[in-house]
Amino acid sequence: MGTNLVNYLQEQLNQGNVAASNNVTNWSGTCYITPLIGAFVADAYLGRYWTIAIFSIIYFFGMTLLTLSSSIPGLKPSCTGDVCHPTQEQIAVFFVALYMIALGTGGIKPCVSSFGADQFDETDEVERKRKSSFFNWFYFSINIGALVASSVLVWIQMNVGWDWGFGIPAVAMAIAVVFFFAGSRTYRLQKPGGSPLTRIAQVIVASFKKLNVKVPADKSLLYEVADNESNIQGSRKLEHTDKLKFFDKAAVETENDHDKESLNPWRLCTVTQVEELKSVIRLLPVWASGIIFATVYSQMNTM
Repeated sequence: MGTNLVNYLQEQLNQGNVAASNNVTNWSGTCYITPLIGAFVADAYLGRYWTIAIFSIIYFFGMTLLTLSSSIPGLKPSCTGDVCHPTQEQIAVFFVALYMIALGTGGIKPCVSSFGADQFDETDEVERKRKSSFFNWFYFSINIGALVASSVLVWIQMNVGWDWGFGIPAVAMAIAVVFFFAGSRTYRLQKPGGSPLTRIAQVIVASFKKLNVKVPADKSLLYEVADNESNIQGSRKLEHTDKLKFFDKAAVETENDHDKESLNPWRLCTVTQVEELKSVIRLLPVWASGIIFATVYSQMNTM
């Protein structure tokens, strides 16, 4: 969507290059923030299937509204020669459509690959191989789609019309949604396992509540559930690591950790929870380096 958006804003909404570029990067940034919302909703409440289903419909309605805003005379800006004269209402409809797409993206992007992985049993050798094959085709399809969007669709938008340029992906999205729902009876559905954001917050809070608590030299004394599996739905236990030892305080059991005969998760966390946070922190340098790449990459869509 963002490949040729600057041209639309300049030609149809009569915006300058600076304003158009700013609007595109703001929208693109929103598309990367909304997945945090989608991931939270999927993990804590709806599960991946229903999150994809609901947000795919939102995405489709956004694409439909975007197509209508570029094709119906009442919603499409009137143009005299090469100069268009959009009304405030027409601009508002366009941006509502655009941010509906951003919201829909937020529910699809963080869930679709994980939902694909849910369909394969890791303990089965045959299914493990099929899972690898699935992801090869999955990412191959994504890149083919990106290639078509940045070449064929851009050509259609510039030479045939914006209504066709937006309408074709809207129809493609409708077909994708139909196929997704068609397979509903065959899917393997995982129950929501709780939000990792909440678990991370619990580790941070518990660690600071135990600033004066010493971590035992014997790490086997740190709190962990006795079961073979993690108490996090759909997850396995993580082994303790010696890095970032401050957060190990959250897994040190004290007499104040019990709240009415049950453990207070904001005072005592499992080793697996602590290791989840450590894993996220270890990824932060990689994430930070991506900011520079994303800044440069975004220039291609704002020329």
